[in-house]
Amino acid sequence: MSPTPRPEPGPLAPGVDPFHEPRRDDCPWCGSRQLRTRVRAPEGRRRMPGTFVVDECRDCAHAFQNPRPTADGLLLRYHRHAVEDDLGADPVGRRRRRHLRGAARALLPYPEPESWLDVGTGHGHFPEAARAIHPYTSFDGLDPTPRVDRAWEAGRVEEAYRGLLTDPGITARLRARYDVVSMLHHLEHTADPREELRAVRAVLRPGGHLLLEVPDPARPFGALPGRNRRLWKPHDRPRPLHLVPLRNLLAELRSLGFEILTARPCTPLPPRAHRILARRTTPPTAPATPRAPKAERAERAEPADPSTP
Repeated sequence: MSPTPRPEPGPLAPGVDPFHEPRRDDCPWCGSRQLRTRVRAPEGRRRMPGTFVVDECRDCAHAFQNPRPTADGLLLRYHRHAVEDDLGADPVGRRRRRHLRGAARALLPYPEPESWLDVGTGHGHFPEAARAIHPYTSFDGLDPTPRVDRAWEAGRVEEAYRGLLTDPGITARLRARYDVVSMLHHLEHTADPREELRAVRAVLRPGGHLLLEVPDPARPFGALPGRNRRLWKPHDRPRPLHLVPLRNLLAELRSLGFEILTARPCTPLPPRAHRILARRTTPPTAPATPRAPKAERAERAEPADPSTP
């Protein structure tokens, strides 16, 4: 199937920053105005204009880029800074392949899925690794960049969708289609994690599974090292838009009707992350109408006497 087209970044508006939204003074997760600046640094090797700032909420500990990139800014970053195509034969590549296979094994205790959507699939390395664990599963990929086109051409995914899961057209097209949706280090790069999770629920079938991997911002070598900024590669600074604490993420999943099956630390690249497996619960059925007493049912069934006035 041909990939879903995604528009290129639009023309620059004079006098307006086309890459960043206005700076906000409240937390996008809980609405608190108790914010502190956690990281302030130049954009680094990515050569993006301005200064990279991450604020953290003192109430819920949610960390986020402030100001947030616009849709055009996100597309520009996606197009200019693509990830490498191949997993090398070096120790780093072998370790990453082992990690991807380990993530796919998280679904082994459950019935084998028929259809699987990998969101933020990039070049399709995860579907390629997961197919060795689930050989009878159909893997599709979704990504906002042309990388998903190359993954489709290489046979790593069976269907390729180019765009964002939160696009209404894509959400409607994929509604209730998949047994499993995976997001490996993708949620933290989305503009609105809550909206992304709602879109995931829409494309999952009742009883389907969500496989998440997200960085742990509390760990010393997490995505935001704090004062010791040299531990964080300069070219990687603009990537995470949100770093959601585990307790906040689990609470949000439960509020959307997910049952948390497992939530444990894992050690991907970059290290220190959480792997979460959740199941979309079936909505409760409408309560049955209580049956009338036997005498009342007999009275209703008895035909009326025509001689009765």
